[in-house]
Amino acid sequence: MISSELAGHFRDVFGVSPRIFSAPGRVNLIGEHTDYNDGFVMPCAIGMSTRVAISPREDGKLVVRSDEFPDQFESDLDHLPERGTGVWSDYVLGVAVMLQQIGHPAQGANLWVQGGVPMGAGLSSSAAIEVASALAMISLNGAMFPLPQIAKLCQQVENVFIGARVGIMDQFVSCLGKAGHALMLDCRSLDFKLIPIPQNVRLVICNTMVKHEHASGEYNRRREECEAGVKILQKWHPEARALRDISPSQLEEHAQDLPEIIYRRCLHVVQENQRVQDAAQCLLAGDLGGFGGLMRASHRSLRDLYDVSCRELNVMVEAAEGLPGFYGGRMTGGGFGGSTVNLVNAGDAAAFADQVAGRYRRETGTEPLVYVCSAADGAHVEADPAKQCTEPS
Repeated sequence: MISSELAGHFRDVFGVSPRIFSAPGRVNLIGEHTDYNDGFVMPCAIGMSTRVAISPREDGKLVVRSDEFPDQFESDLDHLPERGTGVWSDYVLGVAVMLQQIGHPAQGANLWVQGGVPMGAGLSSSAAIEVASALAMISLNGAMFPLPQIAKLCQQVENVFIGARVGIMDQFVSCLGKAGHALMLDCRSLDFKLIPIPQNVRLVICNTMVKHEHASGEYNRRREECEAGVKILQKWHPEARALRDISPSQLEEHAQDLPEIIYRRCLHVVQENQRVQDAAQCLLAGDLGGFGGLMRASHRSLRDLYDVSCRELNVMVEAAEGLPGFYGGRMTGGGFGGSTVNLVNAGDAAAFADQVAGRYRRETGTEPLVYVCSAADGAHVEADPAKQCTEPS
């Protein structure tokens, strides 16, 4: 559904013309589970976006509908809940709750959510809904927010209202991504660099069709394990606020002082932070082979040290090896399912997509979805953007 069709559908349902806001999903090239440890990440926005159409209401209610779900949700803005109830509209309602808490209450509105980011695929569909909803609601209440502040607001929706203790990465790149660039983000200071991605490569995203759920417990447990590691290491390094502040040599020095599972979690994060910084240098130098090697190392670490991969993700990563034009790949997102991201020569990308899908299908019996993508722009008022992702036939 393009913007004009969405606007027409909205008029048919609500009787008025909307404004339409769009926010993309993301793929993380490298730097997984480092964001909530104040570390470094390197995502980019992708050309799969969620659109939110909005118009004002006079009765102080939020009415939320979607083309993907049959239920309509209505909420009185004077009696908003403190926590989500586990339904998809929580990501919209949570934005209203957070705006109210910071003194910029949302106005009554009709909202129609058109999801264009696959749910449970590790491509941050939730951040896309949050960011597009935030832009839409803010457009009605007259507030002015810089994009980094919108990203923080949407992170709070996840942390406080949804109950998933995610970092800032997903919302930040959804707000501030730029076409043709990766975004290297310092998750503590929110300083970032836009790093050009060579025009002769494509990002091939392979959805295993195994859905994951961040708030189910494992994601939060990993964060708790990292915090436990920091607490122990502070005995010798009291200045450390997060694993970001621990060097590889410091961690190795105290390896025997940590429970084995805590050490493994910490080792992944400390080494992954270094991989992100090394990967940035590779990308700037045009060293795609070096970048691909770091992607492979990242996946091994996520599989063996952080324990967030699964059979299907491992099969998909292995299926890419040896194919023409392939530089490297890894699981992307929180894990336990979702997608892999692969760096592939542009001329080989379509054939790569077909071949990796075939290998995965033969091994698992499941038909994956494979997308050939380029880095896209972040959130914006929607016109009628050309799609930047294609799904091979």
